[in-house]
Amino acid sequence: MANLEESFPRGGTRKIHKPEKAFQQSVEQDNLFDISTEEGSTKRKKSQKGPAKTKKLKIEKRESIKSAREKFEILSVESLCEGMRILGCVKEVNELELVISLPNGLKGFVQVTEICDAYTKKLNEQVTQEQPLKDLLHLPELFSPGMLVRCVVSSLGITDRGKKSVKLSLNPKNVNRVLSAEALKPGMLLTGTVSSLEDHGYLVDIGVDGTRAFLPLLKAQEYIRQKNKGAKLKVGQYLNCIVEKVKGNGGVVSLSTGHSEVSTAIATEEQSWNLNNLLPGLVVKAQVQKVTPFGLTLNFLTFFTGVVDFMHLDPKKAGTYFSNQAVRACILCIHPRTRVVRLSLRPIFLQPGRPLTRLSCQNFGAVLDDVPVQGFFKKAGATFRLKDGVLAYARLSHLSDSKNVFNPEAFKPGNTHKCRIIDYSQMDELALLSLRTSIIEAQYLRYHDIQPGAVVKGTVLTIKSYGMLVKVGEQMRGLVPPMHLADILMKNPEKKYHIGDEVKCRVLLCDPEAKKLMMTLKKTLIESKLPVITCYADAKPGLQTHGFIIRVKDYGCIVKFYNNVQGLVPKHELSTEYIPDPERVFYTGQVVKVAVLNCEPSKERMLLSFKLSSDPEPKKEPAGHSQKKGKAINIGQLVDVKVLEKTKDGLEVAVLPHNIRAFLPTSHLSDHVANGPLLHHWLQAGDILHRVLCLSQSEGHVLLCRKPALVSTVEGGQDPKNFSEIHPGMLLIGFVKSIKDYGVFIQFPSGLSGLAPKAIMSDKFVTSTSDHFVEGQTVAAKVTNVDEEKQRMLLSLRLSDCGLGDLATTSLLLLSQCLEELQGVRSLMSNQDSVLIQTLAEMTPGMFLDLVVQEVLEDGSVVFSGGPVPDLVLRASRYHRAGQEVESGQKKKVVILNVDLLKLEVHVSLHQDLVNRKAKKLRKGSEHQAIVQHLEKSFAIASLVETGHLAAFSLSSHLNDTFRFDSEKLQVGQGVSLTLKTTEPGVTGLLLAVEGPAAKRTMRPTRKDSETVDEDEEVDPALTVGTIKKHTLSIGDMVTGTVKSIKPTHVVVTLEDGIIGCIHASHILDDVPEGTSPTTKLKVGKTVTARVIGGRDMKTFKYLPISHPRFVRTIPELSVRPSELEDGHTALNTHSVSPMEKIKQYQAGQTVTCFLKKYNVVKKWLEVEIAPDIRGRIPLLLTSLSFKVLKHPDKKFRVGQALRATVVGPDSSKAFLCLSLIGTASIFHMSDSYSETPLEDFVPQKVVRCYILSTADNVLTLSLRSSRTNPETKSKVEDPEINSIQDIKEGQLLRGYVGSIQPHGVFFRLGPSVVGLARYSHVSQHSPSKKALYNKHLPEGKLLTARVLRLNHQKNLVELSFLPGDTGKLDVLSASLEGPLPKQEERKTEAEERDQKGEKKNQKRNEKKNQKGQEEVELPSKEKQQPQKPQAQKRGRRERWESGSEQERVSKKPKKAGSSEEDDSLVNVYYREGKEEAEETNVLPKEKQTKPAEAPRLQLSSGFAWNARLDSLTPALPPLAESSDSEEDEKPHQATQKKKSKKERELEKQKAEKELSRIEEALMDPGRQPESADDFDRLVLSSPNSSILWLQYMAFHLQATEIEKARAVAERALKTISFREEQEKLNVWVALLNLENMYGSQESLTKVFERAVQYNEPLKVFLHLADIYTKSEKFQEAGELYNRMLKRFRQEKAVWIKYGAFLLRRSQAGASHRVLQRALECLPSKEHVDVIAKFAQLEFQLGDAERAKAIFENTLSTYPKRTDVWSVYIDMTIKHGSQKDVRDIFERVIHLSLAPKRMKFFFKRYLDYEKQHGTEKDVQAVKAKALEYVEAKSSVLED
Repeated sequence: MANLEESFPRGGTRKIHKPEKAFQQSVEQDNLFDISTEEGSTKRKKSQKGPAKTKKLKIEKRESIKSAREKFEILSVESLCEGMRILGCVKEVNELELVISLPNGLKGFVQVTEICDAYTKKLNEQVTQEQPLKDLLHLPELFSPGMLVRCVVSSLGITDRGKKSVKLSLNPKNVNRVLSAEALKPGMLLTGTVSSLEDHGYLVDIGVDGTRAFLPLLKAQEYIRQKNKGAKLKVGQYLNCIVEKVKGNGGVVSLSTGHSEVSTAIATEEQSWNLNNLLPGLVVKAQVQKVTPFGLTLNFLTFFTGVVDFMHLDPKKAGTYFSNQAVRACILCIHPRTRVVRLSLRPIFLQPGRPLTRLSCQNFGAVLDDVPVQGFFKKAGATFRLKDGVLAYARLSHLSDSKNVFNPEAFKPGNTHKCRIIDYSQMDELALLSLRTSIIEAQYLRYHDIQPGAVVKGTVLTIKSYGMLVKVGEQMRGLVPPMHLADILMKNPEKKYHIGDEVKCRVLLCDPEAKKLMMTLKKTLIESKLPVITCYADAKPGLQTHGFIIRVKDYGCIVKFYNNVQGLVPKHELSTEYIPDPERVFYTGQVVKVAVLNCEPSKERMLLSFKLSSDPEPKKEPAGHSQKKGKAINIGQLVDVKVLEKTKDGLEVAVLPHNIRAFLPTSHLSDHVANGPLLHHWLQAGDILHRVLCLSQSEGHVLLCRKPALVSTVEGGQDPKNFSEIHPGMLLIGFVKSIKDYGVFIQFPSGLSGLAPKAIMSDKFVTSTSDHFVEGQTVAAKVTNVDEEKQRMLLSLRLSDCGLGDLATTSLLLLSQCLEELQGVRSLMSNQDSVLIQTLAEMTPGMFLDLVVQEVLEDGSVVFSGGPVPDLVLRASRYHRAGQEVESGQKKKVVILNVDLLKLEVHVSLHQDLVNRKAKKLRKGSEHQAIVQHLEKSFAIASLVETGHLAAFSLSSHLNDTFRFDSEKLQVGQGVSLTLKTTEPGVTGLLLAVEGPAAKRTMRPTRKDSETVDEDEEVDPALTVGTIKKHTLSIGDMVTGTVKSIKPTHVVVTLEDGIIGCIHASHILDDVPEGTSPTTKLKVGKTVTARVIGGRDMKTFKYLPISHPRFVRTIPELSVRPSELEDGHTALNTHSVSPMEKIKQYQAGQTVTCFLKKYNVVKKWLEVEIAPDIRGRIPLLLTSLSFKVLKHPDKKFRVGQALRATVVGPDSSKAFLCLSLIGTASIFHMSDSYSETPLEDFVPQKVVRCYILSTADNVLTLSLRSSRTNPETKSKVEDPEINSIQDIKEGQLLRGYVGSIQPHGVFFRLGPSVVGLARYSHVSQHSPSKKALYNKHLPEGKLLTARVLRLNHQKNLVELSFLPGDTGKLDVLSASLEGPLPKQEERKTEAEERDQKGEKKNQKRNEKKNQKGQEEVELPSKEKQQPQKPQAQKRGRRERWESGSEQERVSKKPKKAGSSEEDDSLVNVYYREGKEEAEETNVLPKEKQTKPAEAPRLQLSSGFAWNARLDSLTPALPPLAESSDSEEDEKPHQATQKKKSKKERELEKQKAEKELSRIEEALMDPGRQPESADDFDRLVLSSPNSSILWLQYMAFHLQATEIEKARAVAERALKTISFREEQEKLNVWVALLNLENMYGSQESLTKVFERAVQYNEPLKVFLHLADIYTKSEKFQEAGELYNRMLKRFRQEKAVWIKYGAFLLRRSQAGASHRVLQRALECLPSKEHVDVIAKFAQLEFQLGDAERAKAIFENTLSTYPKRTDVWSVYIDMTIKHGSQKDVRDIFERVIHLSLAPKRMKFFFKRYLDYEKQHGTEKDVQAVKAKALEYVEAKSSVLED
């Protein structure tokens, strides 16, 4: 007991000895309860009446006090438990959490996801959308400090730092979990959060399962007006609500937030509260049960008791409480396990919904001495009484520095301690104290106390990659970024700093709200005694301070200070010396001392300087003195200056007369960029410059300019002095201040500047701004835009905008100014002591010298000696050597072209025109042709062609005209047109001239670089070695070299001086045998003599003219052809306009020799070279007729091989020749009906459909007859095919073409190889005496009709008649011959017979061949498939190619004068790749006729000829393989003839051909299915855009389970199919999706799907994938995909319908109905009817027919006139309903008032229905109704 009393004395100063009295008194007179003495005495008296107590009683009382103390033990973290419901007050609101003050000085945290489910959902939506939602409020907008909230403890944890942390939840689902729907009663006070906004109110989440709580708008109005500033409530808003009405057993609850109702709400017994569902924050009526020193026990709601600890008594009533006293109390918390209820009697809690007002205490952080202890609670802490009588509380953990040193004895009431106020508990209205030494001594307690720039001490907590964490105080940590760990960048900070180390830091930035603290450990910053800058207002001009560099840019450094204040040190302020590249000098993180130049706090801009004005005083004074004396120089003033010293960037000068120091940059010495460095070089200290302009002056730093253009502008007063004078359209002269990627900044003499953006910098295209201008360059600028407010202007530097007058005048002015400056330099040089320099100064262009050749250099230039003074360097370039042979020691007369005043070199020329100048009087203004001899930067020197005089002309005609494209640049040796402006060379030694238009220049480079050779150009690595080496070769030179390497189409040669040359295959032999590789004739190491025929530029692969400046860096193109070595003519034409011009020299039909470069697998062509600079392509299908060759071209053709090819024509898109190797079609096969001009309809490039007749001897014979190409058309064949004498019958009338006029009659061609004879007696009734008349009136090729008179099958003879009596036509000669019929001449029979014999032999031979051809092609022509539809036709043709056929292009070869008569009967047919459905004809020009060497001819003694194998043409099917003897057939024809007469040869050949026929027949079978990848490759080659083929190809691989190959095919298809064929491409994508779905992973499917969506219409791809999922029964994925589609394509009705169908198929009718509702919400109203009708249809087909009817009925009641819906309804009912239903609908429809046309439609439908399903009676009934309708309608009309 004594011990207890020591710890807790019972008030009063008197010592009471009687224990019972003491105890009694302590109950009444506790320190907490200041009771009046009267009351005390009465109670004391009462107690004294009791009997004396025994020792036992003392022990009992001690026990009871102990239990009372335990019962009233205040809350600690340990006494909390999960699930405990507790009242709290919002202390702090952060972005992602709330800090909640709990009773008894505790603290908890609520995370953003613990507010309510609706709010969390919104947050998730925001995260997925990655953009803020408009209607989502942040926590600071939802909660404010002081709000009372009901919480539940969700978890108790320990933080990283070992502190106990309390996690809370405000989610109504957790707080009100204890309530059930049935337990809800009107009048209950609940908390909830707004979960959604409705039309007439808000849905509130009160967390009770099975209950929907609604807050009507009327009931919320007061709250919105008073508490929410009139704004609508938002999701997540926290409300205190009263339950107004409960309906449906708690299913629906109506709420109110009225202030008066909420604040007066009392929990009553009627509301059936119990200990399980009691909630914190409820106000109850209670009765004091017991008063103890530690608090009260209360009785409330009849049955329950609770405790009130001393902190929660009403301060005003403390000490006056007595048993059975009626009070109102607020429930603070309910322990779920012990069921202890804690209450508060504080008045602030007795009005629910009212926030706490007092949120902090004034003297926060104050250290208090001698604070007395009031009471001690061994599990919680101690209370103290402060000086003003207010209670304060310290938690147990804050009573000592650690548990080990804690001594409870020290906390007896009355003991005093030193402590510090560290916090305030809003729930208890108590200051919280700490007695810990570390806290009392801590610099800072909160982030709010820390100021940027302050030096703080801390302890290292940890070192991470992002920096070092330092503990600065209790609960406070700061970060030191890696850059700030030391003055320099540290690689291993852990070596210097260790965890637990004490460190001294300086605060860079402190953000209390975000609890963010950044610090630095840079020693210089920490120890700096200079003032710190923490805001822009601190930065006063002139202030010096320390900062650190955060960025280094080419324009300067950005320096940062404290509190994110930063400034710029411009480039010119980085140092007194010029720093060209700041990034090399400075580094990020570097600590620097800076001076503030100026600061604009409003714009947060600051200019700094590294140049610190810390120069010694004495030095400064005279300068300042002189400045004052001379009143300084004004900007724009013209002064004289004296050069003091030269620096790297310019001249340090003194301004006379006061010797003010100034700086004149090199670029400001002249208007000419090249003259600046020259003047800088020759000006010496002490030289005086006159009329120099002052440009700017800052802090005693004067900048000068000597540019004549700027000086004259200022003198003329044309320079605006301030911004207001500037207006758009002004033309100003200035200089380039700086160059940026986006444009150039131009400064004007007055100091104003503007920007010329890239777009208006030049009339030419600007790639890089620095190519066009240089810093310091003088320019003319036109003002285009002025922004007076920001004092900015935009300028144009375009020549078209900035005209400075006449171009010729400006050009001359610039030239004379430039030469004048050079003369000035000469005068400076003549003042030098050196004899060499003086001599150079006197030398001028045009002077003659006699010199001695010293040496000839590698590059071909010559160095001379023997000038006026020794050591003088004189040189002539290779061009100026003029091709002369020179040797060392040889004497030469030269002329001076130019003197390089910087390098001290003299350029001379040996050209005879210049050395032997003609004395001729020149006229001013006369125009002359001249040749450029020397180029300087700003002018050129040219020699006049007539006289050899040297003239100078300016290269630019404007200040801004400085950029030239390569094609515009002049070259030495180029011809120009000059207009003379002076006629006598002045002191400069040069005539002054102006160049004429550029169009008059000659010998220009022929091609632009953009005309590159070919996208497939490959460079031989051997050629790129040594290309840098210059050479001095010119075209036509003879060279010797060694073969370095041999390539298929060229040979690389190393020439004598290490230059690499190249010999093309076409320049090795004069005659190249076909099939050989000429390059193999040369061997590596062999020495060759060659002639230079051109030079190829390695950049552009063009052959450059010798005048081109880059010619010296080209690869010499050589020739070793014997003819070229002898004749020495140049082979390469480098001056032709374009590669297309070169190609025009090749005519179509011409045969050329070409060399195979490579076979392009992708493009399917052979790339060949005809000459080094001419390339060609042979499409694969034009290379051969052999299928073997087409399949493996690489086996037939070797790279480098010489090929004979026929020119088809130039490739229009590129400079390529297109070459062909293919055959012909006869005029008898042009058409089924012959015409007078059979070839008239055929033009080059015409597409024709062909039929292959024969492929003998490598010649493709074709037919274009429609009876062949389209047999199914059954068109009338007017002129049947005659391939042999067997096709002719005696007496038959036939048409044909006149062959030739012979002595014994007219040869008449009936077919490709059948010729008949009409004797003269049978030609005409007239008999002209001259045969010439026959030639005239029966020209070769004339179409006539003839009758067959006799046939001799043995001799193969056909005798014909043209007589009118036989043919029924007019006489062939009558129309043209007048006069009587002369007597017929007698014929010479012998001659006749002789000729017939010759004819017979030939025909026999021919017939044999015909029969063979016939055998070969008979089958294919019969079995050719019949295309039914256009598409089938297309496919048919593709399949034919796959089985070895292809459509070909026909190329006509018209007749050439004097050629055999066959020539006009042939059409060359060939195929061009990429047009699988097109056949093209190409007619070659008449003048270039080649003999068809590919088709051997038969020559007859009688003089007529025909094409040997045009007898059996069948349509467009190239052969599969060459006949076995195709090689032999290439031999001369006579040999073939001999062999064919041998029987064995004949039999052997027939056998081979039968075998071939069999193979061909099999392959040409249209029904034949592809059986291998090769088959498919052929198919897709012919029809690259057919997705069906590609899909079959994929399926073929999938059958063999070769998934990867199938994927590869799909990828190939996607690349190959034309981008226009969208559907075909989509088919392949869908197939690929299918493949990935079946055989791939989800990841691979997703990747393909994402790609497909990019390349196709996304909706189609989504729908296809959904179908794929559905078919493969992946319903979950399908469902998810549909949900994605509904979000993305919510406006597409197809998606909704598809999804509805999907759900119905899955028997999810309910879901489908919801989808319909959502669809109607999302889709525009015009779509509604269609969608409803579609859903109804789906219901009929897949769902409930009754529901479908209901939907239709509902729709039609709203839209009765929608006949389309009626029609669908009728269809559906017919399909799915009964006959009665159908009739009912029809009856309703025909009684609608619709337009007559519509009514007619429905009556007709009704009638049709009854005819099909009803009886005759029903049909009659419908007819009667129709009649009735018509009558009714007509009567209405009559009325």
